[in-house]
Amino acid sequence: MSNQIDPTVDPYGYMGMARNPDGSITRIFEVSTNTPACSNPSDSSPVLSKDIPVNESNKTWVRVFLSRKVFDSKQVEKLPVIVYYHGGGLVLLSAATTVFHEFCNKVANEIPAVVVSQEYRLAPEHRLPAAYEDCMEALQWFKTTSDEWLTKYADFSKCYLMGCSAGGNIAYHVGLRAVGCIDDLNPVKIRGLILQQPFFGGTERTSSELRLLNSKVIPPCATDIMWELALPVGVDRDHEYCNPMAGMKSEVFEQIKEQGWKILITGSEGDPLFDRQIELAKVLKEKGLRVMDEFSEGGYHGYGIYDLSVFSRIL
Repeated sequence: MSNQIDPTVDPYGYMGMARNPDGSITRIFEVSTNTPACSNPSDSSPVLSKDIPVNESNKTWVRVFLSRKVFDSKQVEKLPVIVYYHGGGLVLLSAATTVFHEFCNKVANEIPAVVVSQEYRLAPEHRLPAAYEDCMEALQWFKTTSDEWLTKYADFSKCYLMGCSAGGNIAYHVGLRAVGCIDDLNPVKIRGLILQQPFFGGTERTSSELRLLNSKVIPPCATDIMWELALPVGVDRDHEYCNPMAGMKSEVFEQIKEQGWKILITGSEGDPLFDRQIELAKVLKEKGLRVMDEFSEGGYHGYGIYDLSVFSRIL
C-alpha cells in the first residue's frame, strides 16, 4: 500500500496497481518485493526453502520451508504440516513476496513444522473460485508427490490450513471444500484452520467499516475494489466467497465437528474487517465448532499477523 496516495481518490494507485482501459490491471511493484527460495545446504540460513511445481499449465507451485536443524538431524522426525496461503486481497502478491517468505521461514524455524506456502492464481485474470481450486489441487498433489523433503519430513496426518487476510479467506473456503472429500485426500488429514484477520466483506457496511472508512492501511474503498476484481462477474459482495454468512451449509459444519477440527480466528479492532471476524467466530461457535478467538484492542489490518504465539493455541 502507498501512504502517499489518497485511497478515496485513487484506490488502485494506493494498492500499487494501475487500471487499464480494457478493465485489466497492471501490478506496479510485484517483482521488486520478491525473495528467491534457498535450497543450498551450504547457505548460512537457518531455514532451507525450495519451489516445486504443482500445475505447470496454471503456473501454480508451492514453496517448502524446512528447518536446517531438521534437515541436518541424523534422526528423522516427521513434523506437522502448515499449508500457508498468502495475503494480498486475492489480487496482489505471491508466495515469493518477501514478507510472506520471511514469515514462513520464521514458522519453520521456531514451531517446528514443515511449511508449504501456496502460489495460487490471482484475480482479475483468474477470478474466484480459481484460487480455491488451485489450493484444493495442491492438497490432492500432496498424496502423490515424490519430493524428498515432503516424503521424509512431513507428517500429512497433522495438517493445518493457515492464511492471513485474503489467505485466511482461502483457508476457510478450502477447508469447507476439503472436509467433504476427506477420504479422497487421505493420507492428508486436516486438523485445523488458522484464520488471521481473514478477509471477508458484504454489501452492507458494518460498524467497524463505517468507523474506519478513512483507515490508512486497508480502507473499505480499497477492499471494495479488490472484491470487484476477485468475485465472479455479475455477483455482489453478499456472495458466499465474500460474505461467509451467505450459503452456510449445516451438513458441512457437522462434518467439521465430526473431524474434530480446531479453528482459530484472530482480529484487531483497528481493522475495518473486525466486525466480520467477530461475527464469523460467534456463528461458528453457535454451530458447535471448536473455535478459539483472539481479538485485540487497537491495532490495524496486519497487526499481530506474524505473532507465532497463536500456534500454541491450536497445534
